[in-house]
Amino acid sequence: QVQLVESGGALVQPGESLKLSCTASGSHFDFYNIGWFRQAPGKERERVSCISSGDDRDTTTDYAKSVKGRSTISRDNAKNTVYLQIDSLKPDDTAIYFCAAQIDGYYCSLDSDKYDYWGQGTQVTVSS
Repeated sequence: QVQLVESGGALVQPGESLKLSCTASGSHFDFYNIGWFRQAPGKERERVSCISSGDDRDTTTDYAKSVKGRSTISRDNAKNTVYLQIDSLKPDDTAIYFCAAQIDGYYCSLDSDKYDYWGQGTQVTVSS
């Protein structure tokens, strides 16, 4: 069983950056692929980014088109934490951001159905 806790959400102005954290309890954190997803009010859950298991130096990453080029996902296994930084934030980025852990799979997936454990989410609001 893995428990995930997101943090770092805030109210920010358009154009600013934000770094979200996803911290896991339990052991073998480096075995899990970790994904980030988001859900805005009245909308379906949307893929954001993911990072494969392993050491940060040899992991693979993937990004949704909506954040590609202005976001970076990374992991620090010593701290059981995955980070998602999003730059040049837009009002459309406003949502609750969730992280999730995927047990199986060599490459991480942007398909939320592949994930086994979920956090409670952290709110990101982009507004002037």
